[in-house]
Order: sequence, then structure tokens, then C-alpha cells
Amino acid sequence: MFPDHLRTDAEQLLAMLRQRGLSLATAESCTGGLIAALITDIPGSSDVFDRGFVTYSNDAKTDMLGVRSEVLTSHGAVSREAALAMAEGALLHSISQIAIAVTGLAGPGGGTREKPVGLVHLAAARIGSLPQHREYRFGPLSREAIRIQAVEVALALIRCAADAPACE
Repeated sequence: MFPDHLRTDAEQLLAMLRQRGLSLATAESCTGGLIAALITDIPGSSDVFDRGFVTYSNDAKTDMLGVRSEVLTSHGAVSREAALAMAEGALLHSISQIAIAVTGLAGPGGGTREKPVGLVHLAAARIGSLPQHREYRFGPLSREAIRIQAVEVALALIRCAADAPACE
């Protein structure tokens, strides 16, 4: 289902989180649960992975994660502010120490000049550390390619959060 290199990265990430006694929650929009699916595809992941939120709609972001509607109205669902609020909401609504959030435009439609297809915002929050944000513009790739790229960079950002404050 996933490329071998992603599965290997996820296995290594789980071992790192396990070694550090950290648990993970995900808050996903454009990836539709792919990060959680990759993590939970690995046997034994339940000792590290707490829960995943698939918050595809704005209502889901508000209801499940507590993202303020003003954030979505002012900045849009595909924004730095929304990604940060999603990550912080996943921490608040889980027992995890680390949360990753992803929101973006996987296409093929829906893009604008300001927010083109391939724009993805990711945020990682860790209890006791500053939240981290990354913006990627993957370009007009296929929907599948954009989503897989987002999963790949999400794993790297989770690793960064686990290394905090080194990555802040």
C-alpha cells in the first residue's frame, strides 16, 4: 500500500518515539488518514500511536479539534494558522505528547493563485515545546503524489518534534 521507504521511515520513527516514551496523535485533512494508516500498518504501533482525527471538513476541525471558526474564516482551512490550531487541538483531545497536523490542496481542482494545488501546511505540537510549522508547495502533481509527499514530510516533522528543542 505504501512505498517501502515510507514504511521503513515509519518503523524507525515508531522505534524512536517508543525509546523516548512519547505517544503520537494525528490530525489530518488532505491526507485523509494516510499518516495514521501508515503508522498503524506497523505491528506494535499501539504502544506509541494514541489516535487519529480525520477532519476533512471545517465543521470537523471545529467539532473534533476545537479549531476556532474565526481561524478558518480569516485564514482558511489551508493555512499556517489552521495547521497549528489542528495540531494543538489534537494534543488537547488526546493523551499524546506529540501531534502532527496536515491540511492542504491535493487537487486536482480547488486551487487558486494564492493557494495553488500542491500547497500543504503541516504543524507539529509537543507538550512543553514551541509548535513547528512547515509550508510545502509540491506543485501540480497527481492527487496521490501530493498526499504521499505530505505523509513523507509529516514523518520528518514528527521526528523533529521528538527531537525538540533541537528543531525549534
